[in-house]
Amino acid sequence: MGVIKLFVQSTCVKCPQAKQMGTVLQQEGYRVEEYDVETADGLAEASFYSVQATPTFILEDQDENTVADFRGKIPSLDTVKQLLSCT
Repeated sequence: MGVIKLFVQSTCVKCPQAKQMGTVLQQEGYRVEEYDVETADGLAEASFYSVQATPTFILEDQDENTVADFRGKIPSLDTVKQLLSCT
């Protein structure tokens, strides 16, 4: 199974909902890595993935290849699960 990288920031109005979705996915056994773009580490990771909007979800397979990304929007739980089940 791959990983979900979630990029958030405190001033983002959609980020609380995105973080909640990340929590649900973790509870269901998915690996979720959350990055706050207002920190040095989060900004560095965001720069690597060219993240310019929050929330951003980047879905990777087990070989760290990007399967899908959702920039500035929140995908449905079913969409995320379906995309990661194909990896």
